[in-house]
Amino acid sequence: MDMDRIRAETPGAEQVVHLNNCGAGLMPRPVLDAVIGHLRLEAAIGGYEAEAAAADALANTYGALSRLLNCRRDEIAVMENATVAWDMAFYGLPLAPGDVVLTAVSEYASNYIAYLQRAARDGIQVRVVPNDAHGQTDVAALADMIDHRVKLISITHAPTNGGLINPAAAIGQVARAAGVPYLLDACQSAGQMPLDVEAIGCDMLSATGRKFLRGPRGTGFLYVRAGMLARLDPPFLDLHAAIWQSPEHYEMLPNARRFENWENYVAGKIGLGVAVDYALDIGLDAIAGRVQGLANDLRSRMAALPGLTVQDLGLEKSGIISFSVGEVPPGEVKATMAAAGINISTSSAHSTMQDMHSRGITAMNRMGVHYYNTEAELDRFMDCLRTIPA
Repeated sequence: MDMDRIRAETPGAEQVVHLNNCGAGLMPRPVLDAVIGHLRLEAAIGGYEAEAAAADALANTYGALSRLLNCRRDEIAVMENATVAWDMAFYGLPLAPGDVVLTAVSEYASNYIAYLQRAARDGIQVRVVPNDAHGQTDVAALADMIDHRVKLISITHAPTNGGLINPAAAIGQVARAAGVPYLLDACQSAGQMPLDVEAIGCDMLSATGRKFLRGPRGTGFLYVRAGMLARLDPPFLDLHAAIWQSPEHYEMLPNARRFENWENYVAGKIGLGVAVDYALDIGLDAIAGRVQGLANDLRSRMAALPGLTVQDLGLEKSGIISFSVGEVPPGEVKATMAAAGINISTSSAHSTMQDMHSRGITAMNRMGVHYYNTEAELDRFMDCLRTIPA
């Protein structure tokens, strides 16, 4: 990993210590140039004309994502964000009264709200799989909860806070053995660790471009295994997702692009492909090793500070670190860091209610380290943290 080149290609690294990659990563120069370059082309020759001229760059995005996930190009849909991507899969799965969705204690709010909406509208049941002794989804308990009523296993891979990485591949083995569709929310894991949908065994996967992939905001993607297409009914269609064949008949596209729609962020879509290529060029194994090394070292240093509590769970932990500084409100900690030129964030129980309520936490601070962060930046963070009386 050529850190000198990576830092030189990260304009924001000169401005701030960015430890909020779990919110949005800093775009590298090639991504920024690709997005701005296409916007300039749109301004110069017109939006439709610029899109036609960028056909190869747009096609590259599907190829890059297929390499990232180890899947086919036609199993990828590029979306406006991860929530829409996840929603197209979840709301596209027919569920009837009494059908059961199994999910995790650490499930993200947007997903859980969707479960509750379908519970009220369609009469489905939502059941939460308990955690094991390490705080991650208990795979054995999951297997025991499966019966003929379970129609979906829906899990967040790396939760928005709490630091853990759920055992996605072990869950996939249970799902495949039971013949139950498996939807994986990879919003926080895409870009900070390898993702192989064949090894994981998921049928659907959603993610964003803006976080650890370091892509532009307003981009996301959905993977749908080819064998799942016939089992999903997209919640809405337009003239991109389907072809109007006759006054009374339409046909959906024969691939995952049936989940897309006509109007999209073309510059962002191009930038997403460049961001994925950038990560693949560095190597996801190398990225994962550096991210986990930095994060685990920082957790150890933070845990040694009097009055500070690292709120992370799991056997294997992500680059997301959640923590509390005594009784100091998380907003004050964030503000102190911001005044020192350090970006972190806060997270409340509204994001992961089942998890945080079970642990008696209402709010905490959250940060996400990435491979372009340096040891000197983490030292600067620790120096600032020591100035906050716990």
